[in-house]
Amino acid sequence: MKPEPKRVKFKLNGREIEAAEGSLVIDAAREQGVEIPHYCYHPALGNPGNCRLCIVDVEGAPKPMVSCRLPVKEGLAVRSDTEAVKRAQASSLELHLINHPLDCPVCDQAGECGLQDFYMKFGRYESQMREDKLHKRKRTVIGPHVVLDQERCVLCTRCTRFTEQVSETHELGIFGRGHKEYIDLAPGKRLDNPYSGNVIDICPVGALTELDFRFKVRVWYLDMTDSVCPNCARGCSISVHANTKRPWHNDGRRVARIKPRYNPQVNGYWLCDEGRFGFKHLDENRLGRVMRLKSPRKEFGWDAALGEIAGEIRRLSGDRGGKGLAVIASGALSNKDWTAFKGLFVDTLKVKHFLFGPEPDQIGEQDELLRRREKVPNLQGGEALGFGGSIKSESWESLAREIESDRIWGLYIVDRDAAQVWGERGRKLWDRLSLVVYQGIHKDKSSELAHYRLPATAYVEEEGHFTNFEGVVQGYRKALEPVGQARPDWMIFSALREKLAGFPVSEAALS
Repeated sequence: MKPEPKRVKFKLNGREIEAAEGSLVIDAAREQGVEIPHYCYHPALGNPGNCRLCIVDVEGAPKPMVSCRLPVKEGLAVRSDTEAVKRAQASSLELHLINHPLDCPVCDQAGECGLQDFYMKFGRYESQMREDKLHKRKRTVIGPHVVLDQERCVLCTRCTRFTEQVSETHELGIFGRGHKEYIDLAPGKRLDNPYSGNVIDICPVGALTELDFRFKVRVWYLDMTDSVCPNCARGCSISVHANTKRPWHNDGRRVARIKPRYNPQVNGYWLCDEGRFGFKHLDENRLGRVMRLKSPRKEFGWDAALGEIAGEIRRLSGDRGGKGLAVIASGALSNKDWTAFKGLFVDTLKVKHFLFGPEPDQIGEQDELLRRREKVPNLQGGEALGFGGSIKSESWESLAREIESDRIWGLYIVDRDAAQVWGERGRKLWDRLSLVVYQGIHKDKSSELAHYRLPATAYVEEEGHFTNFEGVVQGYRKALEPVGQARPDWMIFSALREKLAGFPVSEAALS
């Protein structure tokens, strides 16, 4: 186990503070609530010291120094508030702004731009420049998600360091010399690696912007909510930026964008493109009404629908001999959902046929950085309750054979497209079933073939917890109101269990 670093005392702006020996002054200052402006430094990308903005005065030093390359040591005395420091910071800002275009009214970075913020806090100088600005290429699409504006770039090199050190894909480089340097794609390259969206986050200005987000909504209209990415078993910490005030500015989508949220236990500073851009389906093909789809077709209230489904389960369990009920579940359920799921199907109904393994419809690409093969966030939460352990999961093939052998009379499907997995065989399997209930978020083939359709909320419309593949439990918060009649899964399971409380269901009939 790595030993804890030695703590030493040093002075910051005349105040004695403690910090880890060898840590950087810029980080130690931030821990004390003292902001030192910077562009090139990033905790996960190193400290090239090329922006010259994080200037501080050091006692005994012949000239000011950059705090991103200054290690903390015992007795060090640093000031970030002297007149000399302020002049140096203003001069560095002026250098960065010499050729920066006046794009603020149309730039998507407006409202969260380092140039704007630092100028207002540390600049406010009278410009000495009278020459025309140097013009470079603008609005260049360099990948499926990223637009480059070379005129706005301050050459902090964060993006090039990311593609070298983190994604290791080397698409971006620095070309030219002196004041004619610029960021661009390497010859024959395109920025299309699985983590390309991170260069948008780390760009401190508007040089790298998100193609889909451009000109959709100003950031000050967005509500930001802490959440957890549901797109794989990693469960990255994210921030949901919802455009509830003006959704028509974002093509009708309520979620405008997803950003990573720093979590050293899970994802650090980063987020893969699957998680970042996977929200776009949230408002598409949503289930919003409680429906009976078999004849006679009918729209229900929740109480009547669950009462009728409970009655069907009671009737079929008593009338169909040794046939049973099978349940297909999803690893997208929250911990609270899994608990209610177990209470209904294991404790009350004594169901014996379960399918909750992710193959083949919830499986995808995996890499060594963040992405996991299992494209659901909470298989671990189900395993903690016995699903996958004492409660075994069937395969799609074994479940199909059980239906074909008339040992199963009904299916309860939770947010999985069984009809898609079974393909042409699925239609014949459906014809052998007396009851099919589909509970989920979006319309799919299974939802269209079900006898009853129950709309569930998406993760952004509820509160809950996911347990990732390493056992880390994280909470996510409600960012949006549910669509139509949609309810959280746990609420549906609990309400149906209440409806079944008075109906004795024999274990033999459900085995």
